[in-house]
Amino acid sequence: MIVVYGIPNCDTVKKARAWLAERQVAYRFHDLRRDGVPEDRLASWVEQLGWEALVNRKGTTWRKLEPAAQAAVSDAAGACALMGREASVIRRPVVDWGPRDSSVGFDPARWQARLDGAA
Repeated sequence: MIVVYGIPNCDTVKKARAWLAERQVAYRFHDLRRDGVPEDRLASWVEQLGWEALVNRKGTTWRKLEPAAQAAVSDAAGACALMGREASVIRRPVVDWGPRDSSVGFDPARWQARLDGAA
């Protein structure tokens, strides 16, 4: 089962969910704010994708952080600590396509390739 992790009011997450619905792709949605950031999944995402790809340094949450909190994100441990505390700093959506197969962000062409089995 595909699992989409995100925040419901995020425009990119809305586009991604609509894209999946248009193609009648079954998935489960995990609300990072309401349901929290699963520690085991976060560790797996960092291992697969790298913490740099997961931290959204362009978003409002990042910009509102104190400079010391931003400076603490200089390695995987600092990034994981922040992402665990501030779910909205995670770039969205994060998608688990299957065991040990995750992606971050919405890219319709790449998503279609995954669904077609080419990814």
